[in-house]
Amino acid sequence: MNFRRFYKPLPLTKLLIMNDRSHNLLQIRPQITSASVNSEMSLDEQFQNRTLRPIIKLQNGLLVAALQNYITKHKNKYYELSLENQLGYIENSIQRDIKFRNSLKGMIIGQFTLEEYEEYIKNSSALNKRMMNMVIERLKGQIQLFEVPVLIQ
Repeated sequence: MNFRRFYKPLPLTKLLIMNDRSHNLLQIRPQITSASVNSEMSLDEQFQNRTLRPIIKLQNGLLVAALQNYITKHKNKYYELSLENQLGYIENSIQRDIKFRNSLKGMIIGQFTLEEYEEYIKNSSALNKRMMNMVIERLKGQIQLFEVPVLIQ
């Protein structure tokens, strides 16, 4: 069977564009010195520290805005809750609302390089769990951003 008939190599310009994209994505990511990577770590943990942590930090403002929009679209019931229940609300909204969770995942996966995406799809289920746990903890750690501003008279 002649595979050349079915396989067309990418033109050089497309390869260059993909390399530029990867390079640009990596350049805008923040450096997290505390997120070390070593050979004793599992591949998932290496991916988490090398890829997920910097992307989630980069996308923090967008993730916060997404949760604020989610709260508004759900009639601001969040603001009627106690602090403990607000923390639970954040966790439940991400874990149980599949559309919202997929939206958040898209904000992160869209920042992967092609090579990172190829690594991600090998174990996407476990990496998705890590990713969403990191997002939940990051948003819960910024709970003060979701308070209703009070005017002092």
